[in-house]
Amino acid sequence: MTALRWWLSDAWVVTVRHLRRIPRQPDMLVFATIQPIIFIVLFRYVFGGAIGKSVPGGDYAQFLMPGIFVQTVVFGSVAATGIGIAADMEKGIMDRFRSLPMTRTSVLLGHSLADVVRNTMTVAVMVIVGLMVGFRFEGGFLGAVGGIGMLLFFGFAFSWIAALIGLSVASVEAAQSGGFIWLFPLTFASSAFAPVETMPGWLRAFAEHNPVSVTVNTLRGFFNGTDIGTNGWQSLAWAFGVIAVFLPLAVLKFRRASSH
Repeated sequence: MTALRWWLSDAWVVTVRHLRRIPRQPDMLVFATIQPIIFIVLFRYVFGGAIGKSVPGGDYAQFLMPGIFVQTVVFGSVAATGIGIAADMEKGIMDRFRSLPMTRTSVLLGHSLADVVRNTMTVAVMVIVGLMVGFRFEGGFLGAVGGIGMLLFFGFAFSWIAALIGLSVASVEAAQSGGFIWLFPLTFASSAFAPVETMPGWLRAFAEHNPVSVTVNTLRGFFNGTDIGTNGWQSLAWAFGVIAVFLPLAVLKFRRASSH
């Protein structure tokens, strides 16, 4: 019990350290919020007229916002955690943590938990923008809470992929490139912005089953008050699977990287 308390205390200390950067560097949060707002406006008013005709019910705002939510949280997880860890490695801050009586897991967990808080702030702003462009939580309060909870947990899971990338590259620039290059096909070749039925067969097979699609479909069920089906279980399976694989890999990489 004492070991668990110390582990949680260590993780909290690292989390608070990263959260204190927000008021000191507010431009990080501002830019992280501006990008999804631009995506909302572009897709809602530039592409929505064409894409909206093919979505169920014809209401593109209800179709779009869950996709934007997932894209923003996943992109934010990679940017904040991966780039942040790479920057700390480059500056030698991780070696300072290693010299302290702290567990390796708690150091990385602090990064991921701070990322969850930042994502929560960004999602709050996006909800306001979404309401302005016609989006509504038709699934009620519980649907909104369930969907946002699923969204943040999914982002938390993907932050461990970002942590491994941040620990594996030699610079912040490489972390940024390596973190986003695999996300673009995963998010855009999904059901986030257009129905998968409109895609060619070879792409549709990938789009229907990738983790972004099943999570977006889960959020649509929660937010729109429709049947979630098996998407919720699939999304949870993806999230837990990613954590189970990449958390130990990231911790192992941190131990090896810090030993040099």
